[in-house]
Amino acid sequence: MSTPALAIVSRRLRVAVVILATLIGKSHPVVAAETFMIIGTGGVAAVYYPAGGAICRMVNSQREAAGVRCLVESTGGSIDNIERIRSGDLQFGFAQSDWQFHAYRGTDRFAGKSAFEDLRAVFSLHPEPFTIVAREGLGIANIDDLQGKRVNIGNRGSGQRATMEVVMAAKGWTFDDFAEVSELTSTDQSAALCSGAVDAVIMTVGHPSASIQQATTACRGVVVGVEGPAIDELVKEHPYYRHATIPAGMYNNRNDVPTFGVSATVVTSSRVSEEDVYVLVSSVLDRFNEFKTLHPALHHLKIEEMHRESLSIPLHDGAIRYYREAGLR
Repeated sequence: MSTPALAIVSRRLRVAVVILATLIGKSHPVVAAETFMIIGTGGVAAVYYPAGGAICRMVNSQREAAGVRCLVESTGGSIDNIERIRSGDLQFGFAQSDWQFHAYRGTDRFAGKSAFEDLRAVFSLHPEPFTIVAREGLGIANIDDLQGKRVNIGNRGSGQRATMEVVMAAKGWTFDDFAEVSELTSTDQSAALCSGAVDAVIMTVGHPSASIQQATTACRGVVVGVEGPAIDELVKEHPYYRHATIPAGMYNNRNDVPTFGVSATVVTSSRVSEEDVYVLVSSVLDRFNEFKTLHPALHHLKIEEMHRESLSIPLHDGAIRYYREAGLR
C-alpha cells in the first residue's frame, strides 16, 4: 500500500473510532486508534531496508502501550526520503549525512529549492563507505580505472548516485568519461554485474552488505580502492566526509580497501510530534543491546555517539527529551 493510502487509512480509522464512541455511549470502553509511523529506507537488497525493519521491530514491540505502529517502506534512497519527509508523505527516513547537511541549508543538490529548515535529526547509525565493486579480470584496480568502462552510478534520488556525482565533479569527470552509464537501483545492480551487463557498480552502504556479498561470491566481483588527491581534498573540505576502510576478508578481499564515506542517519521533520519521535528513540535505545543484534551493520554502534556523530542538522525535540532523560546530554 502506498504512503498516501496509509495516511488515508489512518485518518479513516480515527474517524471510525470517534463515530463508534458516539454510537455506543460512555458506558463502553473505546480502544484508541493507532498512529502510523512510516520510515523511508532504500532498496530491499541494501542495508537501509533491514535496518529500518529493525527499528520498526523495536517500536512495534511497544505497540500496545504506545499506540504506535511502525511500517517500513522501500524508497529511492536518501534524497527521495528527505523530499518525501518535506512533503509529509513520510514521517521518518534514512539519509546520508552529506545530504541531510545540504537539504537543511538548501545547498548543492538542493540549491534550486528552499532550505528545508524543518528537517531534524533523530540519531546516527552505521558508517557508509563509498564502495566500488568491479568484475574480475577487467583491470579495474582503483577508481581511476573506471574511465572507459560501463558503470552503474545508481538511481536518481539515491544518496549513492548523488555522492558519485560529487566524486565525478571533484575528479573533473562527466558521463562521457565512461563507455556507458546505467541507473539501476541497489536491488538490481549486483545481478547486472554478474550477468555482464555492467563492468562496475557504485554503492554507499553499511558493511557487511548482502548486495556486495552477492556480487563478490556469485561472480567474483572485486572491491576497488577509492583514494587519491581529489578524495583527500573532499574529506578535508567537507565535515560530513571521512576516510574509511573496508576490512580485509569482508568480501574475499585479501587486503584492507581504502575509501571514504559518510554515515547513515535517521531524520524527520519538526512537524512530527515530540511524542512520536520520543517513542521511536526510546524503543530503540532502551533495548539497545538487542537492537544491535538485528543486523550485522549495527553491531558496532555506540549509544553515546548516536546523538552527536555525523549529525549536521538540529536534533528533534523528542530526541533531545530522551537523551536528556538518559543522561546523554
